[in-house]
Amino acid sequence: MNIRVLLVDDHAIIREGLHSLLEKHPEMEVVADTDDGRKAFDLVQELLPDIVIMDITMRGLNGIEATRRIISEFPAVKVIALSIHSKRRYIADMLSAGAAGYILKECLFDELVQAIKAVAAGRRYLSPRITDIVVNDYVKHLSAIVDSPFEALKTREREVLQLVAEGKSTKQIALELHVSTKTIEANRRQVMEKLHVHSIAELTKYAVREGLTTLET
Repeated sequence: MNIRVLLVDDHAIIREGLHSLLEKHPEMEVVADTDDGRKAFDLVQELLPDIVIMDITMRGLNGIEATRRIISEFPAVKVIALSIHSKRRYIADMLSAGAAGYILKECLFDELVQAIKAVAAGRRYLSPRITDIVVNDYVKHLSAIVDSPFEALKTREREVLQLVAEGKSTKQIALELHVSTKTIEANRRQVMEKLHVHSIAELTKYAVREGLTTLET
């Protein structure tokens, strides 16, 4: 039986390239691809793939939060992070969110196939380049994350933080999340209180530092 894969990456050329390569592999089947973390959750709900190949930095809903949501609702679905980021924070956040694998975009296609097979078989897979980082620093770094104000934020508050940092208005966020503007205003106040920040500019800097969003367009 083929391993059913969902591709999630905000770069079309990467999605198309991976789609083409995986479809040529006799054990793989790409069931869908998307450039949006929120759409990825909907596709998982609809298609129930075996493996989700997940980018981290995406607008709207980043790969970390998308992974956390997918694993929470569909624990049988396995997520492999495919990212340019080799920093400890990204690795820790993705693994804490429930990802079963983490590989770098610079890897060869054969390594991606190896990772998919390993994770589909119930094992974890980390790119060799970052294995030492995880072994040496993950436990210590995870403790620092747990102690941070960011961990006190609820899932909805993290979503609002990201969307505010991306420059969306209260009305736009309310429409996207299907709630009232008063609810978003309350969420924003709660976020600012918990993070001890006092302006949208400070919120934006915080979101970028935590890897929730990027200043790149």
